Amino acid sequence: LGRILTESIHLHWDIDECRTIPEACRGDMVCVNQNGGYLCIPRTNPVYRSPYVNPYSNIYPPPPASNYPTATRPLMCRFGYQMGENNQCVDIDECASESHQCNPTQICINTEGGYTCSCTEGYWLLEGQCLDIDECRYGYCQQLCANVPGSYSCTCNPGFTLNDDGRSCQDVNECTTQNPCVQNCVNTYGSFLCRCDPGYELEADGISCSDMDECSFSEFLCQHQCVNEPGSYYCSCPPGYVLLDDNRSCQDINECETRNFTCTTQQTCFNIQGGYKCLDPVKCEDPYIQINDNRCMCPVENPGCRDQPFTILYRDMDIMSGRSVPSDIFQMQATTRFPGAYYIFQIKSGNEGREFYMRQTGPISATLVMTRPVKGPRTILLDLEMITVNTVINFRGSSVIRLRIYVSQYPF
Repeated sequence: LGRILTESIHLHWDIDECRTIPEACRGDMVCVNQNGGYLCIPRTNPVYRSPYVNPYSNIYPPPPASNYPTATRPLMCRFGYQMGENNQCVDIDECASESHQCNPTQICINTEGGYTCSCTEGYWLLEGQCLDIDECRYGYCQQLCANVPGSYSCTCNPGFTLNDDGRSCQDVNECTTQNPCVQNCVNTYGSFLCRCDPGYELEADGISCSDMDECSFSEFLCQHQCVNEPGSYYCSCPPGYVLLDDNRSCQDINECETRNFTCTTQQTCFNIQGGYKCLDPVKCEDPYIQINDNRCMCPVENPGCRDQPFTILYRDMDIMSGRSVPSDIFQMQATTRFPGAYYIFQIKSGNEGREFYMRQTGPISATLVMTRPVKGPRTILLDLEMITVNTVINFRGSSVIRLRIYVSQYPF
């Protein structure tokens, strides 16, 4: 009986795993040996005393020492470890030995005593499968995003360039990089605008500039003639005129005052709009005699003067072509008023086109009125007659102003 009891005690002697298994417990856990096994408990547990003190030693006291020989037991490594050299338990690399159970879409990551199945960057684990993450849904790119398996690609709209961060976009200043405009370039956010110099207009392509024909906009741009030139225009005047400071209007040059004429010494220079006339001296025709430079008189004692005007006065004037009508252009009046006399004014000759008439403005005066526009260049010769009637002495006589009118070529 004593032999059987001794063998029974020998066969159930406990193995201290806390000493034989390296790192039997990890982290803040401490190994506590038990009969037939071991426990991992927190170090903060009040039961804990020392790494190898059995908290239940008072319950299960160790058996007394025996003089009988003990049977040896082979060392065992826990799951995930294998016996290595020097009889030490070493971790099994399941990933390298391909003994893991990871899905083909996953990657194996070895850990102490085991392994972890994970997904590469750009994928997430869902029900054991690694599925691509659509990064474009989360606004990773500032402008354009293209999702690709396991990643994404950012691009920018035309007019922008991708920054070094691979996500944000920066405006491209086309005006400094390539300047596609023919004249002036204005950079805008994501694009550019072309502008033309004054006197040019932008063509349909939005890049080229063509000359603007300012003269075609209005006929009133210049008083006489508009001359277009690249990017601008200028006004010109006909001969006999000078351009005023407004660069639009033309003013007549008085050649007679500037002595820029070619009349003879016997002739008189008479300025007209846009030129001048060289007037010959007045020559009185028979039976008239000359009493001064521009007046002829027919003597009453001469029988040939009976039905002729007593005096003929020569006058010259100029008017602009197309002058507005009605317009008063000349005044005529008697120089002497006799008792019992009255005066009649009329156009004796030269008014075949009925462009003029005489309007009596007083007892001894009348005004020549132009009733129709007259176009030039043209010279009109009118005989304006003043008839004197005196019923007291039964007298009737007349005087004539021979008016020569120069109509200019231009309406200025």
